[in-house]
Amino acid sequence: MPVRDRNGKWEWRFKVGGHEYSHITDLAATERNRIKAQRLEAEARRLVLEGRGGELLIQPQPFSSAAEAFCVWADGEYIEHPNSAKRIRGSIGSASLFWGKRPLSSITRGDIEDYKSFRRGVHKVREVTIRHDLHALSLLWQYGNKHNWCRGNPIREVEIPSDKNATRETVLTEAEGKRLLDSIDAMIVEKTAAKHTKEARGLQDIRDLCTLMLNQGCRPEELRALQQPSIDLEGGTLTITGGKSDAARRTLRLTAASRFVLSARLQEPGKWVFPSRRQPGRHIGQHQRLWKSVVKRAKLDGLVMYDLRHTFATRCVERGVELPELMAILGHGNLRSIMRYVHIRQKHMDAGMRKFEVLPAPCPLPITEKGEETGNPGNSREMLKPNEIM
Repeated sequence: MPVRDRNGKWEWRFKVGGHEYSHITDLAATERNRIKAQRLEAEARRLVLEGRGGELLIQPQPFSSAAEAFCVWADGEYIEHPNSAKRIRGSIGSASLFWGKRPLSSITRGDIEDYKSFRRGVHKVREVTIRHDLHALSLLWQYGNKHNWCRGNPIREVEIPSDKNATRETVLTEAEGKRLLDSIDAMIVEKTAAKHTKEARGLQDIRDLCTLMLNQGCRPEELRALQQPSIDLEGGTLTITGGKSDAARRTLRLTAASRFVLSARLQEPGKWVFPSRRQPGRHIGQHQRLWKSVVKRAKLDGLVMYDLRHTFATRCVERGVELPELMAILGHGNLRSIMRYVHIRQKHMDAGMRKFEVLPAPCPLPITEKGEETGNPGNSREMLKPNEIM
């Protein structure tokens, strides 16, 4: 038989040219898994017949070593999307902490479930973070398969959390937006009076980023990496030269508020619109500590800077911007992505219903005595009388 039960697991076994080849899979010996095991046996037989039998020999590799090699590969593979490579490193780093030097090939789907519990219980991460972790790990196992460090991909055998709760719902009202900016202004005054110059500059960076996001809808990382030559004050445009996709590369017209912010920033010589004071020659980072203090001061618990992009998108739709136009402004390549950014509020739903109510009703099609539509609305003799319309 090509497959057989071996201590509760399916084992495939065959002979070619007098040599025997066998392997115990990690598939439980059930009828449901029999076909999967037979497929593995067929693939192994094909490799042997093609003279590639050496690929059947797994070369054990510690998880930590495999992970580091994979991250180096990801840095090059995602060179145009450094944030993606950074997220992959973050996910793989937590897995390296969990499995250490354990061989990559020895990790089973049960171990993956234990890792999910570890992330929930010890690191207290959200389900969407676990989702990102598993996608990164799946790429690692695909990379390991190509190097013959493992066989199969245990990620495919576990449940990956849904991203249905990953969509942000925080959209600032006009009053909340004003409160956010007023709070930052008050903190700048306080830090300046206390001669905490570095913190005052950091708060000004945050204040200007918020203004630009609420007026232009850019991603925060796009604005932090903005270079001065990308700003044309005379023409009134801002150009994003890099990004996650071709659609992210775009030119936006500046609002009056954005022109005011950028004209002040361009007075400072240098390459960056938001230069770093701590690391000369580079642009600013995320200012996470200062941002938390701003959110606390403004009493906007849970607000993240990316919510301002959602706020911009929602305001655009509420003010009549068409979805294809908004898609281009936000730098997306399809309408499905854009819908994650639009959160229509109740008052605008009510306004939409009022518009529907005042629109003239469509003229009903004429109906014959047999109850069939004639397709000729001009034949009034065959139309129903008003008191016959339900």
